[in-house]
Amino acid sequence: MKLVIIDYGAGNIQSIKFAFKRLGVDAELTDDIETIQRADKVIFPGVGEASSAMEKLWDSGLHDLIPQLKQPVLGICLGMQLMCKSSEEGRTEGLGIFDIDVIRFSNVVKVPHIGWNKIERLSSPLFNGLIDDFIYMVHSYYAPMCKETVASSTYDVRYSAGLQKKNFYGLQFHPEKSGKYGAKILENFLTI
Repeated sequence: MKLVIIDYGAGNIQSIKFAFKRLGVDAELTDDIETIQRADKVIFPGVGEASSAMEKLWDSGLHDLIPQLKQPVLGICLGMQLMCKSSEEGRTEGLGIFDIDVIRFSNVVKVPHIGWNKIERLSSPLFNGLIDDFIYMVHSYYAPMCKETVASSTYDVRYSAGLQKKNFYGLQFHPEKSGKYGAKILENFLTI
Protein backbone atom coordinates (compact mmCIF):
# COMPACT_ATOMS: atom_id res chain seq x y z
CA MET A 1 0.00 0.00 0.00
CA LYS A 2 1.26 3.44 -0.95
CA LEU A 3 0.41 5.94 1.81
CA VAL A 4 1.47 9.56 1.44
CA ILE A 5 1.38 12.50 3.81
CA ILE A 6 0.96 15.83 2.04
CA ASP A 7 3.94 18.06 2.79
CA TYR A 8 3.01 21.73 2.82
CA GLY A 9 4.91 22.85 5.90
CA ALA A 10 2.24 21.83 8.40
CA GLY A 11 3.48 20.60 11.77
CA ASN A 12 2.96 17.27 13.50
CA ILE A 13 4.29 15.16 10.64
CA GLN A 14 6.64 12.92 12.63
CA SER A 15 4.02 11.75 15.12
CA ILE A 16 1.72 10.82 12.22
CA LYS A 17 4.53 8.92 10.46
CA PHE A 18 5.36 7.07 13.69
CA ALA A 19 1.68 6.19 14.27
CA PHE A 20 1.47 4.52 10.85
CA LYS A 21 4.86 2.88 11.32
CA ARG A 22 3.47 1.20 14.46
CA LEU A 23 0.69 -0.14 12.21
CA GLY A 24 3.30 -1.55 9.81
CA VAL A 25 2.97 1.08 7.08
CA ASP A 26 5.69 3.47 5.94
CA ALA A 27 4.18 6.80 4.93
CA GLU A 28 5.98 8.99 2.41
CA LEU A 29 6.06 12.74 3.06
CA THR A 30 5.75 14.58 -0.26
CA ASP A 31 4.47 17.65 -2.05
CA ASP A 32 4.90 16.05 -5.49
CA ILE A 33 1.56 16.15 -7.29
CA GLU A 34 2.12 12.95 -9.31
CA THR A 35 3.22 11.00 -6.24
CA ILE A 36 0.12 12.13 -4.36
CA GLN A 37 -2.14 11.24 -7.29
CA ARG A 38 -0.67 7.71 -7.48
CA ALA A 39 -1.02 7.01 -3.74
CA ASP A 40 -3.54 4.49 -2.46
CA LYS A 41 -4.33 6.66 0.58
CA VAL A 42 -3.55 10.28 1.42
CA ILE A 43 -3.11 12.03 4.77
CA PHE A 44 -3.69 15.81 4.86
CA PRO A 45 -2.23 16.87 8.23
CA GLY A 46 -2.09 20.25 9.85
CA VAL A 47 -1.04 22.18 12.89
CA GLY A 48 -0.83 25.93 12.56
CA GLU A 49 -2.72 28.93 11.25
CA ALA A 50 -5.30 28.61 8.47
CA SER A 51 -4.43 31.55 6.19
CA SER A 52 -0.69 30.85 6.06
CA ALA A 53 -1.38 27.14 5.50
CA MET A 54 -3.74 27.90 2.60
CA GLU A 55 -1.15 30.26 1.14
CA LYS A 56 1.34 27.37 1.07
CA LEU A 57 -1.23 25.15 -0.65
CA TRP A 58 -1.82 27.84 -3.30
CA ASP A 59 1.91 28.37 -3.83
CA SER A 60 2.46 24.65 -4.43
CA GLY A 61 -0.63 24.02 -6.58
CA LEU A 62 -1.97 21.57 -3.99
CA HIS A 63 -5.14 23.66 -3.55
CA ASP A 64 -6.32 22.40 -6.97
CA LEU A 65 -5.15 18.82 -6.49
CA ILE A 66 -6.62 17.90 -3.10
CA PRO A 67 -10.35 18.34 -3.93
CA GLN A 68 -9.88 16.26 -7.11
CA LEU A 69 -8.34 13.23 -5.41
CA LYS A 70 -10.30 9.99 -5.88
CA GLN A 71 -8.60 7.79 -3.27
CA PRO A 72 -9.42 7.98 0.48
CA VAL A 73 -8.11 11.26 1.95
CA LEU A 74 -7.89 11.88 5.71
CA GLY A 75 -7.64 15.46 6.93
CA ILE A 76 -6.36 15.85 10.50
CA CYS A 77 -6.99 18.94 12.66
CA LEU A 78 -6.11 21.98 10.52
CA GLY A 79 -6.16 19.66 7.50
CA MET A 80 -9.84 18.95 8.17
CA GLN A 81 -10.58 22.66 8.68
CA LEU A 82 -8.92 23.58 5.38
CA MET A 83 -11.17 21.03 3.64
CA CYS A 84 -14.16 23.17 4.67
CA LYS A 85 -15.56 26.18 2.76
CA SER A 86 -13.81 28.80 4.86
CA SER A 87 -12.31 29.60 8.25
CA GLU A 88 -12.73 32.64 10.45
CA GLU A 89 -9.03 32.26 11.23
CA GLY A 90 -7.44 34.84 8.97
CA ARG A 91 -10.70 35.07 6.98
CA THR A 92 -9.48 32.16 4.92
CA GLU A 93 -11.15 30.56 1.92
CA GLY A 94 -10.89 26.78 2.19
CA LEU A 95 -10.92 23.94 -0.31
CA GLY A 96 -14.73 23.64 -0.23
CA ILE A 97 -14.86 19.86 0.09
CA PHE A 98 -17.07 20.00 3.18
CA ASP A 99 -20.00 22.41 2.97
CA ILE A 100 -19.44 24.19 6.28
CA ASP A 101 -17.57 27.25 7.57
CA VAL A 102 -15.07 26.92 10.43
CA ILE A 103 -15.62 29.37 13.30
CA ARG A 104 -13.87 30.31 16.53
CA PHE A 105 -14.98 29.17 19.97
CA SER A 106 -16.61 31.93 22.00
CA ASN A 107 -14.84 33.87 24.74
CA VAL A 108 -16.87 31.91 27.31
CA VAL A 109 -14.33 29.07 27.21
CA LYS A 110 -10.54 28.95 27.26
CA VAL A 111 -8.92 28.72 23.84
CA PRO A 112 -7.13 26.91 22.49
CA HIS A 113 -9.06 23.87 23.64
CA ILE A 114 -6.30 21.47 24.68
CA GLY A 115 -6.76 18.03 26.18
CA TRP A 116 -8.89 14.91 26.20
CA ASN A 117 -12.51 15.24 25.13
CA LYS A 118 -15.28 12.73 24.55
CA ILE A 119 -16.20 11.83 20.99
CA GLU A 120 -19.77 10.67 20.33
CA ARG A 121 -22.34 9.82 17.65
CA LEU A 122 -19.94 7.81 15.53
CA SER A 123 -21.20 6.98 12.04
CA SER A 124 -18.35 6.33 9.61
CA PRO A 125 -16.13 3.40 8.61
CA LEU A 126 -13.35 5.30 10.44
CA PHE A 127 -15.02 4.29 13.70
CA ASN A 128 -15.74 0.62 12.96
CA GLY A 129 -15.39 -1.42 16.15
CA LEU A 130 -15.29 1.69 18.36
CA ILE A 131 -17.68 3.22 20.88
CA ASP A 132 -17.82 6.71 22.38
CA ASP A 133 -14.51 7.45 24.08
CA PHE A 134 -11.92 10.17 24.69
CA ILE A 135 -9.59 11.63 22.06
CA TYR A 136 -6.90 14.33 22.13
CA MET A 137 -7.81 17.83 20.95
CA VAL A 138 -5.80 21.01 20.29
CA HIS A 139 -7.81 23.72 18.51
CA SER A 140 -9.36 27.18 18.77
CA TYR A 141 -11.68 26.86 15.77
CA TYR A 142 -14.28 24.24 14.90
CA ALA A 143 -16.71 23.08 12.24
CA PRO A 144 -20.32 23.32 13.45
CA MET A 145 -22.63 20.32 13.22
CA CYS A 146 -23.72 19.73 9.62
CA LYS A 147 -24.99 17.06 7.23
CA GLU A 148 -21.42 15.78 6.78
CA THR A 149 -20.82 15.28 10.53
CA VAL A 150 -19.91 11.67 11.39
CA ALA A 151 -18.72 12.28 14.97
CA SER A 152 -19.28 15.05 17.47
CA SER A 153 -17.77 16.46 20.62
CA THR A 154 -18.71 19.24 23.00
CA TYR A 155 -16.69 22.23 24.20
CA ASP A 156 -18.72 25.40 24.58
CA VAL A 157 -21.05 23.92 21.91
CA ARG A 158 -21.56 20.57 20.20
CA TYR A 159 -19.41 20.56 17.06
CA SER A 160 -18.11 18.24 14.35
CA ALA A 161 -15.26 16.07 15.60
CA GLY A 162 -15.41 14.08 12.35
CA LEU A 163 -16.63 14.83 8.82
CA GLN A 164 -17.09 12.62 5.78
CA LYS A 165 -18.10 13.24 2.18
CA LYS A 166 -17.51 10.51 -0.40
CA ASN A 167 -13.77 9.63 -0.25
CA PHE A 168 -12.91 12.56 2.03
CA TYR A 169 -12.66 12.11 5.80
CA GLY A 170 -11.80 14.73 8.40
CA LEU A 171 -10.92 14.55 12.08
CA GLN A 172 -10.75 17.64 14.27
CA PHE A 173 -8.71 15.72 16.83
CA HIS A 174 -5.30 14.04 16.66
CA PRO A 175 -5.68 10.26 16.26
CA GLU A 176 -1.89 9.90 16.34
CA LYS A 177 -1.95 11.27 19.91
CA SER A 178 -5.10 9.47 21.06
CA GLY A 179 -3.63 6.14 22.19
CA LYS A 180 -5.13 2.82 21.16
CA TYR A 181 -8.41 4.48 20.20
CA GLY A 182 -6.68 6.76 17.71
CA ALA A 183 -4.56 3.89 16.41
CA LYS A 184 -7.74 1.93 15.64
CA ILE A 185 -9.11 4.90 13.69
CA LEU A 186 -5.93 5.06 11.59
CA GLU A 187 -6.06 1.28 11.10
CA ASN A 188 -9.66 1.60 9.94
CA PHE A 189 -8.63 4.31 7.47
CA LEU A 190 -6.06 1.93 5.98
CA THR A 191 -8.79 -0.65 5.32
CA ILE A 192 -11.23 1.76 3.59
